[in-house]
Amino acid sequence: MTDPLHTDLLELAQEAARRAGALLRDGRPADLAVAATKSSPIDVVTEMDIAAEKLITGLIAERRPDDGILGEEGASTEGTSGVRWVIDPLDGTVNYLYGLPTWAVSIAAEQDGETVVGVVTAPMRGETFHAVRGGGAWATGAWDGERRLACRPAPPLDQALISTGFNYVADVRTHQAEVAQRLIPLLRDIRRGGSAAVDLCDVAAGRLDGYYERGLHPWDLAAGDLIAREAGALTGGRHGERPSGDLAIAGSPGVFEPLQRLLEDFGAWHD
Repeated sequence: MTDPLHTDLLELAQEAARRAGALLRDGRPADLAVAATKSSPIDVVTEMDIAAEKLITGLIAERRPDDGILGEEGASTEGTSGVRWVIDPLDGTVNYLYGLPTWAVSIAAEQDGETVVGVVTAPMRGETFHAVRGGGAWATGAWDGERRLACRPAPPLDQALISTGFNYVADVRTHQAEVAQRLIPLLRDIRRGGSAAVDLCDVAAGRLDGYYERGLHPWDLAAGDLIAREAGALTGGRHGERPSGDLAIAGSPGVFEPLQRLLEDFGAWHD
């Protein structure tokens, strides 16, 4: 039986993601420009990232004023309730800036440090993914209603389709390219979608066999990681560790393990 608190958190996350997704989809100005940069000149923030985060955090503060908040664009509140929201108002900002469709709003709720609710909405794909801890992972599409998600049965690694992403700091992405170069001959192929949240949900939906990336932040991972795990995927980082900024991996059981070993062998977390 679902905890009533988790049901309330899910409903709020879904509402916030829906509103923010509609704002981003319908409110994108034709002359959208970079408002700021972060880790490098190509790691960008737009005015719409900021507007979407304000919408989400404002709604949460109105409905649950005692909760903590951690947002990519600077929202940070400690809170006193034991619940913290981890928010990426626009995951895939560069895609969004260029008018590419692979971007998402990602909202997770943690209770006492554990992620219990995750929602990822991808407006240009007409899909919203969600999970409550222990309740499975689900997707709602404009064309097919709600369906339960299950990760793809594992193929041999040389037949696995794996997605990854690249950092915006030049020396880090150079090393990531070297790791990918060594990995590609051992796989069916590699994809680079541009949104960690969407990639994790695609693992959950069986559209990818696995995913890995270095340099992610909690807001990139929190919702998608829960959705992937609730769909039956394994997630982690370096051997015995949780996904982190050093390394995040998700994959079907049978793909996750050999992929993790290869990434360890190739030193995927090193500069």
